[in-house]
Amino acid sequence: MILTKGTERSPSRFFMANEQVITNIRDMAAEMLSPYPEYFVVDVRIKPTNNVKLFVDGDNGVPVDKLVAFNRNLYTRLEEANLFPDNDFSLEVSSPGLDEPLKLLRQYLKNIGRKVAVTLLDNSEKEGTLVSVTEEIVTIEEQVGKKKEKKTTEINLNEIKHTKVCIVF
Repeated sequence: MILTKGTERSPSRFFMANEQVITNIRDMAAEMLSPYPEYFVVDVRIKPTNNVKLFVDGDNGVPVDKLVAFNRNLYTRLEEANLFPDNDFSLEVSSPGLDEPLKLLRQYLKNIGRKVAVTLLDNSEKEGTLVSVTEEIVTIEEQVGKKKEKKTTEINLNEIKHTKVCIVF
């Protein structure tokens, strides 16, 4: 950040304001999705250019036509709420891609049976099939050794840095 004489910026003030806007958008999106219990908000991000990204997932995925409808609905809500000066914002509503880590228990549940890569807080990695998940523990089935023997591994959620679904061809 470059400051000229007589100027100051307060990153913490921007962060707090941005967090409040994110909370407002998350609440609007949750209200918008309330008639559709199979869909849920995963994440909201705002870039400094006021590009709002809403990630919506569903227990069985989200069809593109639903994402388009959610985008139009939320865009109207954002305009009416006047959260951005002069309504200067853009909006993208999408489902999280495979490159996005799992964030919610509901996402873990919908991916049971799929191959996942779990990165632990110490940066070690475990890879295997997601077998089960509770509010505290993720269980994967790894293949270890030359004979590819199956080994069940339980991992505490609080030890996980991130989990991503692996693409298998």
